[in-house]
Amino acid sequence: MSHAVSRLRAQRLARAVRPFLNRGSRAERCPGCRVIPQYCLCAWRPAVAAKSAMCLLMHDVEPMKPSNTGWLIADVIEDTTAFAWSRTEVDPDLLTLLSDPQWQPYIVFPGEFVAPQRVVSEVIVAQGKRPLFILLDGTWSEARKMFRKSPYLEHLPVLSLAPEQLSRYMLRRSKRDDHFCTAEVAALCLELAGDLVASEVLDAYLDVFSTHYLAAKFQLALDPADIVHTRLAPYIPAV
Repeated sequence: MSHAVSRLRAQRLARAVRPFLNRGSRAERCPGCRVIPQYCLCAWRPAVAAKSAMCLLMHDVEPMKPSNTGWLIADVIEDTTAFAWSRTEVDPDLLTLLSDPQWQPYIVFPGEFVAPQRVVSEVIVAQGKRPLFILLDGTWSEARKMFRKSPYLEHLPVLSLAPEQLSRYMLRRSKRDDHFCTAEVAALCLELAGDLVASEVLDAYLDVFSTHYLAAKFQLALDPADIVHTRLAPYIPAV
């Protein structure tokens, strides 16, 4: 099933002038979940409704990385869009999305790096609007650059997250424990917006993805009856 991130990945691959050689990229991977086929998690893709929407602004090669978790967000949240970030130009469809009156956009970024008058800690939307969370998908240094060099985002409120838990994501570790992977950030945003079931499902799906990915990396056995899988099982559509 195609979604915004998979389409952006296809576009990025089509533009590539040389093969993408990120660590682990040479292995055969399922086109639906990017995991080695023996550890495919397509059967674990959940279905859940959400009033919130996600907009992923992705740095250059992020869509091509097998470990990218923006893909998981698009799997779970139907209203997910994805755009390639460029310092010199902006996709007109992104500007159209940001100006659409049905949405209340928030750019998600740490408040310590932002003018205080722009920072909010709660998700409050006017009647008739729905929250749209703009996530800067890249490394921490890339995300800071994207935030500074995207003038079309400067008018938007900045949602600053202050979660108590440390990041549990084990595939691409940040040097700081308070830096979260993109799917973790999305789950926290959904929780703040009152999309509690969607938040829980995305969080559980991230755990299943991490379990399958690491099992493939180290050739470990999977147990579909373990706590990670049983947590997600109620949200898997019946075949």
